[in-house]
Amino acid sequence: MAAETTRVIRVAVPVPLHGMFDYLVPSNVAIAVGMRVLLRFGRRHLVGIVMACDVTPSVALDKLRPVERCLDESPLLDTALLKLLRWTARYYHHPLGETVATALPAALRRVDAAADASRNRGWQAVSEPAVDAETALTRAPRQREILATLRTAGQAIAQATLVARFPTAARPLAQLAARGLVEAVTLPGGLERGHEGPAPALTADQSDALTRLRDVEGFAPALIDGVTGSGKTELYFRRMADVLASGGQCLFLAPEIGLTPQLIERVRARFDAAIGVLHSARSDGERADVWRAAAVGDADIVIGTRSAVFTPMPRLGLIVVDEEHDGSYKQGDGLRYHARDVAAKRAQDAGIPLLLGSATPALETLHNAQSHRFAHLRLTRRATGAAMPAIRVIDIRSRPLDGGLSDPLIAALTPHIEAGNQVMIFINRRGFAPALACHDCGWIAPCERCDAPMTAHAGGRRLICHHCGEQAAAPQACTACGSTQLLALGAGTQRVAGALRSRFPHVTIARFDRDATARKGRLEAQLADVANGTTQLMVGTQMLAKGHDFARLTCVGVLDVDGGLFSADFRATEHMSQVVTQVAGRAGRADRPGEVWLQTRNPDHPLLHRLLAGGYAGFARAALAEREATALPPFGYLALLRAEAHDSQQPHDFLAEAAAHVPAGGELACWGPVPAPMARRAGRYRAQLLLHAGTRAQLHPILDAWQAVLPKLPLARRVRWSIDVDPQDLL
Repeated sequence: MAAETTRVIRVAVPVPLHGMFDYLVPSNVAIAVGMRVLLRFGRRHLVGIVMACDVTPSVALDKLRPVERCLDESPLLDTALLKLLRWTARYYHHPLGETVATALPAALRRVDAAADASRNRGWQAVSEPAVDAETALTRAPRQREILATLRTAGQAIAQATLVARFPTAARPLAQLAARGLVEAVTLPGGLERGHEGPAPALTADQSDALTRLRDVEGFAPALIDGVTGSGKTELYFRRMADVLASGGQCLFLAPEIGLTPQLIERVRARFDAAIGVLHSARSDGERADVWRAAAVGDADIVIGTRSAVFTPMPRLGLIVVDEEHDGSYKQGDGLRYHARDVAAKRAQDAGIPLLLGSATPALETLHNAQSHRFAHLRLTRRATGAAMPAIRVIDIRSRPLDGGLSDPLIAALTPHIEAGNQVMIFINRRGFAPALACHDCGWIAPCERCDAPMTAHAGGRRLICHHCGEQAAAPQACTACGSTQLLALGAGTQRVAGALRSRFPHVTIARFDRDATARKGRLEAQLADVANGTTQLMVGTQMLAKGHDFARLTCVGVLDVDGGLFSADFRATEHMSQVVTQVAGRAGRADRPGEVWLQTRNPDHPLLHRLLAGGYAGFARAALAEREATALPPFGYLALLRAEAHDSQQPHDFLAEAAAHVPAGGELACWGPVPAPMARRAGRYRAQLLLHAGTRAQLHPILDAWQAVLPKLPLARRVRWSIDVDPQDLL
């Protein structure tokens, strides 16, 4: 390819190497920043994003390769989003190519992906069905229910939405279509249309907060710090309505897909707007459709989980981060970004409002509010006027437990069940039991690839490692002494649910954990059964702890709060206080008073007393004082360098070489290298090195230097290593 007939472009390539790479394109090919190109990198074909055109080449032209082809007719990523991605790569010290790839849905990262979005199937009721077409529906209640839903909507509904609401909808829809009662339609871009609904009257707290929110223009971060049930969502909706009325788009982030079904229904019932949903439960094609619809401005509202923060939206006018404290916003591998913090940067760049909402704000967010970087809006009363539930402690020392349940807890929840109310049992541990042990010699069934016991599932008949996924049948006898006296120790959601079924055989019980809700549509179906009162007793993990509004729920039992009291992670007490407060907040939200019972072996622990006496606000005041005294976040800044390898010594040697490049005697502290709290995971040995600084200005120059030095260290290719800026989990 001759020099005079080519142009040089600079491309972000999705490989674990810092920097960008130069490629050639013919001069007659229309190319622009933000477009995808198919290129050859080494022996692989990859999809890269053009970051600059007509650049001065870094090497001689004859050393450059031409791109295979351009995949787009116009840019997929605009200038503002590319600027945000460059900042994200710099701040989190992650390769730019992999960072940019994170912003693309999986379907658009594949080398065989077509540029055109697929079309989304929907259904609508036939306006003039054939005479007597509905006669056969007398004995088809599900068909009648789906038909009524479509007629009430008065417009097409996406098939994915119908299946989420009615998990077995595919067959009834086909039967309705055969009878001429409904018809399939094409919905562009994977979007669906909501309809304008009534807005409830505001409380005095809400009205004051809304006035303050509307009085500020431009970049205006605000923390809505409201007790559970205080109406934070209504404030989001009022500000979203303002932005939509002015022609803007709204980005709404939720921490987990478990919260999205109920949220989507509320948004659909409130806004006459084009709504798109982005989360991992949707197919690659569905996510690509919504992403592209948002990018061209067709989506008015985008609701999504963590990665939706990178969705291109040319008319973006507001970002909402609900349950901003939630750990799900922090990516645990690859690009270890925090979606809340990226959202703040994106709102700042765009000069738009940012709303952060929580009943239990992260201490970093509270500190920003107390330092007047964020507006601090408090909602101290529930919107319905309902009282907050009473919280009591059950001392389970020396008490027998049946499937993790104490007799006082059973006695406490029984009247609620007999009264026809709903009860929730929270235990943040799935499976049947945390370990299988030998009664005679104390042997515990280990994971052969991790320094952790296997978790017993299915009544103790199967063992699964929750860290690496290894599975095995439970042994019939102890492998150490041969005894057949094997016992399942402790309790998980399966065991608790089984114990409740034996105690309350005539009550419908639903289990909410990753195992029970794995099948597509299962979570939505179970939540619908709770909402309509079919399910009276719920047992679940953190997916039940936040965001849900169960009007009939009057009693909550928390089975194990002790784990957060004695953890090696300094954030554990904060997380425990948040979980307890959030779970407790599910009870008594309507016209029925609620109560909460905490089982513990440490009833005199000062943290519990502080939490019960002063609520989360009292805990947060004391915790912030402790953090300031120890210079821990938000009064200090951390970065964690992790390394792992099949050889036990190599991670430590690599980290020691990295530590040698940290200047001694400065204000930056270097702790380690030390073994990770779980020193072996998935067959690899793990170690870590922690950097601590008083300011970001002290910390990031060292990370910049590491970015250049670490790949050149002798062991860099023999270990798997990563930098985690602002780590949320030190374990």
